[in-house]
Amino acid sequence: MSAFLHQLSLAAPFFGLVFIGYALMRFSGWPASMSENLSRFVFSVAMPAMLFHMMSDLSRLPPVDARLLIAFFGSCLIVFVIGRLLAWKAFRLDGSAQSIFALGGIFSNNVLLGIPLAKAALGDAALPSVALVLVFNSLTLWTLVTVSIEWARHGSFSANGFAKTVRGVATNPIVASIVGGSLFGVSGLPVPAIVAQLLGMIALAAAPLAMIVLGMGLAEYGVREGWRISVAICSVKLLLQPLVVWLLARLLGLPPMETQVVVLLASLAVGANVYLMARHFKLLEGPVAGSLILSTMLSAVTTPLALTLMGADLR
Repeated sequence: MSAFLHQLSLAAPFFGLVFIGYALMRFSGWPASMSENLSRFVFSVAMPAMLFHMMSDLSRLPPVDARLLIAFFGSCLIVFVIGRLLAWKAFRLDGSAQSIFALGGIFSNNVLLGIPLAKAALGDAALPSVALVLVFNSLTLWTLVTVSIEWARHGSFSANGFAKTVRGVATNPIVASIVGGSLFGVSGLPVPAIVAQLLGMIALAAAPLAMIVLGMGLAEYGVREGWRISVAICSVKLLLQPLVVWLLARLLGLPPMETQVVVLLASLAVGANVYLMARHFKLLEGPVAGSLILSTMLSAVTTPLALTLMGADLR
């Protein structure tokens, strides 16, 4: 119990910031542009600055076992298939809607929740592992769901759709900062002192601002429409995926740090990009919006619980 309370105490301030962001947008009368502009700053400036600053010291950080990619994305594939079957059998959804449902079960809020929580719960040594997952996350999962939906709708896959996905990932500031920082880090060249200091100052603001932005974004959504589907998505995301990724990590013999990172990322709330995909294809918009709020609320308890159980297993 003490270990769980410790993990809960580490996570509580971050989820407190989420609530502050939610309350500011819901009750203060702030315009939606406040959330949009702050979100743009976090994704385009604050988070990239923090990640570049961290990865530029890559040569001093512990090496990462790349098998964590097999554990994480292998679990994504397994859970995606299970999610589609559940959506078909339990809710009689068509092929395209099944893909959106299943995406909700595997696409975590890795940037806004994953980076701050990993840093708080596991320390800076965990961040290279998180960064490695982030680099491949968008390309892998967007491609998976795009292929799945296009196949369900048209019986074929468009190379043009894949090309758009690759371009989107390549120009993503988060991915660019990780790749750029890593290249700088392995080169052995020091970041100029004034630049390092500037990046460090911005990096300090990244995590708290990210949590506030998350809360502000959640204020846009509701939880009433299709709540049964929302609950099912949350169950797959918060219970099934962490379990599957933990089993794969055990089978692969991943080191403790990499195991903790992939389980942490798998246990996080549904990512906002799932809603963007649902809105783009006009599928399950209400249930997916509900799952964002419910999973974020529930993960305040389930993520610390997953870390506690895993920590006990690794001892």
